[in-house]
Amino acid sequence: MNKSKLHTPSYIFETSWEVCNRVGGIYAVLSTRAASMQQEHPDKVIFFGPDFGAHSDIYFHEDKRVLKGWKCPHTRVGRWNIPGQPIAVLLTFGHLWEQKNDIYAWAWNKFGVQSHAAYGDYDESSLFGYAAGQVMESLYQWLNKSFSEAVHTPSAQRSVFCAHANEWQTAFAIFYLRDHCPDIATLFTTHATGIGRSIAGNGKPLYDYFAGYHGDQMAAELNMVSKHSAEKMAAKWAHCFTTVSDITARECAQLLDKPVDIVTPNGFEPDFVPVGKDFTAKRTAARQALLSLAKSVYAEHDFPFVGKTTEGAFLIGIAGRLEWKNKGIDVFMQSMERLGQKLQESHPASSGEVIAFTMVPYLDQPVQRHGHVTIISIPYYLDGKSLLLTPSAEGNPYSILQPFTYYDLLIGLDLTVFPSYYEPWGYTPLESIAFHVPTITTDVAGFGAWAKTQGIERLEDGVAVIHRTDSNQSEAVEQIAEDIYRYLALPKSVKTLAQKSAAALAKKAEWSHFFDFYRQAYDFALRKVKVC
Repeated sequence: MNKSKLHTPSYIFETSWEVCNRVGGIYAVLSTRAASMQQEHPDKVIFFGPDFGAHSDIYFHEDKRVLKGWKCPHTRVGRWNIPGQPIAVLLTFGHLWEQKNDIYAWAWNKFGVQSHAAYGDYDESSLFGYAAGQVMESLYQWLNKSFSEAVHTPSAQRSVFCAHANEWQTAFAIFYLRDHCPDIATLFTTHATGIGRSIAGNGKPLYDYFAGYHGDQMAAELNMVSKHSAEKMAAKWAHCFTTVSDITARECAQLLDKPVDIVTPNGFEPDFVPVGKDFTAKRTAARQALLSLAKSVYAEHDFPFVGKTTEGAFLIGIAGRLEWKNKGIDVFMQSMERLGQKLQESHPASSGEVIAFTMVPYLDQPVQRHGHVTIISIPYYLDGKSLLLTPSAEGNPYSILQPFTYYDLLIGLDLTVFPSYYEPWGYTPLESIAFHVPTITTDVAGFGAWAKTQGIERLEDGVAVIHRTDSNQSEAVEQIAEDIYRYLALPKSVKTLAQKSAAALAKKAEWSHFFDFYRQAYDFALRKVKVC
């Protein structure tokens, strides 16, 4: 669609549990997209997230000059500490607990949301979403009043607003705005359906019997009635319903009974990637840090290559949430074991050393060594704030690795492996290739499926795409081990070309290309409310 014919919002409100709160991949999606949004809508993009006090201050700095004159209880206003420095409003929601039952009754009567089976984090998330809707309403009224007074226009000529809620945790923001602010165009994005993720995570065959699953039935079976209901109703009531890949679009139609209006794939912002001499320096620093970590885990004689040269080992990594099956951590571990066997069987005397790092929060397990392959856990959030503490093999006091972010270490790897079984998009392999690190992913990940549409399937091209089904785990393990084994033997010149190919593919997935899908989504929502 021609950009000039698209209706554009005057202001964009966007909320997620991961605004100024790094938990998983949605943080990466929003924080990298923000720069493109700011460039197109300078300071007209406002993010709303939960206020966790000192924890939030890692990502947020309060600035009372921002939105000066607007007052709203239970909020702090400032900027999100990411490229683009977008406006962020953090809010607390504890004051709503005493109204919880009334809010749930309202949501049932107005929108058919079944909160009666709620448990766990449903209450907290729903009240946050509701509070976010209230705060958006307050800011919407203030901005409209300020605009009308400034340009002396009647209310019919007010600014137009889009409000975008991400995932079921913010579904109640959609419900609140539809009821209280009907002029605001609402968008709801599911990054992964709760039922699809749960089917996969509970060991049920998602793919072989996909056409036979019914969302409401599975919600009852998996004890997810309330979360599923909130997600399903938000998809129904939002003016525009989106998801991040064609794979998840099929899932939404099957499990939520609501086809998506627009697929909005996840991009990446190149501002996060260093260039030139800075890239080389950061890659060297990252490799030295990772090798130092390995050295602190084992005594010197166990790692004779450490300290001699930064080229002495081939470094592999996996990262993400601790979802053993969905994220393919199980396949990764088995692949590393099989790779060790292959190296030992083929050239036991001359094989180079491989160190595989699991950068997965809370995955803290003993080091397992498989021939020439050693697996080392980094079980922390790599947010650049926390020190990494690793015990030495000789029982000495903990050695300290200076604080690094995930990107600070990612750049030092030679290869990443993300053999996901359930992955609506797959931000980690995209991040990897953006940092010139070839990766292995799967064809049931949205990113992997997209890479195949670009004619990319082999490591020599920067990305290897492995076929995964409900029943081929052993074949996937063998394929990954074989791909890495073959890649290790390639000349350095070929590996350099693979790194360049990886970076070239990442260029095609930058937000400058993918943000157009959001322009279409805003236009779709605005046309629905007929405010243009």
